[in-house]
Amino acid sequence: MPVNKPINKLTPQQVRLQLALTLIIENGGPIPHPNLAAQTQCSERALRRDFDEVFGITPREYGQLVRMNQSRQLLRESSTVSDVIYTVGYGSVRAFYEQAAKRLGMTPTQYAQGAPDQALIWSTTQTQLGTVIAVASPRGLCAVRIGSEGELIAQMSAEFHQAKLIRDEVAMVDVMNALRLLADSKTAPSLPIDVAGTAFQARVWKALREIPRGETRTYKQVAEVIGEPTAVRAVARACASNPVAMTVPCHRVIRGDGSLAGYRWGLEVKEQLLKRECIS
Repeated sequence: MPVNKPINKLTPQQVRLQLALTLIIENGGPIPHPNLAAQTQCSERALRRDFDEVFGITPREYGQLVRMNQSRQLLRESSTVSDVIYTVGYGSVRAFYEQAAKRLGMTPTQYAQGAPDQALIWSTTQTQLGTVIAVASPRGLCAVRIGSEGELIAQMSAEFHQAKLIRDEVAMVDVMNALRLLADSKTAPSLPIDVAGTAFQARVWKALREIPRGETRTYKQVAEVIGEPTAVRAVARACASNPVAMTVPCHRVIRGDGSLAGYRWGLEVKEQLLKRECIS
């Protein structure tokens, strides 16, 4: 005679979690902890403890995973990254970059297109230094240039000739606002960058980003900071090849005698940036 197995009942914790997961999935992303706790009839502390014990993440992190999975599906169907950014509810393009880099394993646009060619968004803005153009991938800024708009667009098209270039003022609004602040030598949010370079160049560019606004360093000092005290000329070349003006502040590097060395976007621009940074 067969033995009837006992029916396993869900524990109160399992019931809460099942309801919480359903609510987050239906919402398409994170639900504020107080709201989620109220809907599952438990305290925020108990809710976080349940998620930590069972999944090892917070309810918010689970919601971010749900949102990112939704992004994956939308990326297959949408022609532009900015469509996805706003459809799934990210507050800004930078927030999308930060989450995408952690969760997708490849850039969102590469994923959307099956990888071969990058889709890059770009925009321009007018500043006291001239026109500033910025090109961005889903990981961050690929290029920031200063000059006249026609020349900058031509340079961008030549440099990224294999990419799908999409002008998107809406998706780039936060980035361009930050670049205008930098052009005025004002404090601006740190912008993520996605630039190709050698390991040596990457170390130099990282060191440049650590120079405080209003201060300068000599090429020799930068070489010493990265542990290559004899590589002064190589540091100078890395500064000259910096692809993201102002975001990586190569204008803050000067000669040992205090004079201004060459600057990719003109010595006058370099002088203006440094002067404003010192008095702002």
